[in-house]
Amino acid sequence: MDGTVTEAVVVTGIGTLGCYGTGCPSLRRALAASLPVLSEVEAPVGIAAPLGSRQAALARGLDLSPWITPAAARRMSGPSKLAVAAARMAVAEAGLGADEVWDDTGVTLATAFGPADFTERMLRAISDGGPQSATPFHFMESVANAPAAQIAIACQARGANVTVTQREAGPLIALARAAADVAAGRVRRALVGAVEEITPLLHAMLDRFGALARAEAALCEAARPFDRRRNGLVAGEGATVLVLERESDARARAATLVARVLGGASAFDASASRVGWGNGVGTLAGALARLLARLGLSAGEIDVVVSGASGSRAGDRLEAGVLRTLFAGTQLPPVVAPKSVTGEYGGGVLATAALLAGGAELGATAGFAEADPALGVVPHQGGRIGGGRLLASSLAAGGAGAWVVLERP
Repeated sequence: MDGTVTEAVVVTGIGTLGCYGTGCPSLRRALAASLPVLSEVEAPVGIAAPLGSRQAALARGLDLSPWITPAAARRMSGPSKLAVAAARMAVAEAGLGADEVWDDTGVTLATAFGPADFTERMLRAISDGGPQSATPFHFMESVANAPAAQIAIACQARGANVTVTQREAGPLIALARAAADVAAGRVRRALVGAVEEITPLLHAMLDRFGALARAEAALCEAARPFDRRRNGLVAGEGATVLVLERESDARARAATLVARVLGGASAFDASASRVGWGNGVGTLAGALARLLARLGLSAGEIDVVVSGASGSRAGDRLEAGVLRTLFAGTQLPPVVAPKSVTGEYGGGVLATAALLAGGAELGATAGFAEADPALGVVPHQGGRIGGGRLLASSLAAGGAGAWVVLERP
């Protein structure tokens, strides 16, 4: 995918919620403190493996009433509630009121697993009572594109409505696509982001596939991006939605410009299995280098990398290889790994990238203590990062890879 932006596109609003709470101030505090907030996954007997993962970065106990009425919430699955709340939060932050014309507003949302809880409920009803036991209510909210549809209904966004299901790479693919749509005039503005929920069954399945971090010997259960002792990711739930507009439109209404989207790209590593990472460093690094060339940039002009490294043994190794290849011959800029705080999935990496483009301050990378000589990447150890051009990177199990370049307006 070529997500080259031909007219300046900017982020004017961020709505985000997750284990860190609601809103950008909560995420800023969590990132500055390097504080992952993990919760016990309450799984029924027999679902979780005896010595398996027990914790996740859950978005529980959040007050969504400022953005969703109780009556509306009763008609939504968990991911739809999270997505609508994040979208309305972003719209309010962008300074867009109810009197705005939304006919030409698009919605592009990424999700790895969709509304897992409602899907489980529907299948359980069919299993227990036959096909006639399935309810239309559960079915309508069991499909992956339900949260994007609910955003469109809640915000009256009548433009193109797209759901991206490319696992860990989905949020950046969605951002690149939405920015290209806005720049090309296919929509006037876009609501773009990601949403995820983590149910006990989904958590147990990820654990049984060997994806999740586990407590081992003296190590507690935690994500350790790029660390020699890493043994898996921490699953996270939540939602992030960004408002994208043409820069000329945003300036005309005196909006605050959070970040400028220069462009994005995606690629596929054919060496990956359906459930794991591959070893196609050359393929992925080549696609990334071509993106920078299209944008008229060299690797040395990137000031910071927001990495999708999550503590996965193979995933972090592949990410490190791509970065080392791209920056061969030049100094590797600071590498930030926010999924150690936000968890994998849920779009926290999108909000972090946009905030960093605006100059947010970060603490040391949570979970990192011992460099892995096989990777050659030491993540950021805290403090404000200079410069204003940022590369966001995310590689996915299954072979997808995606990158977006942002800069300070």
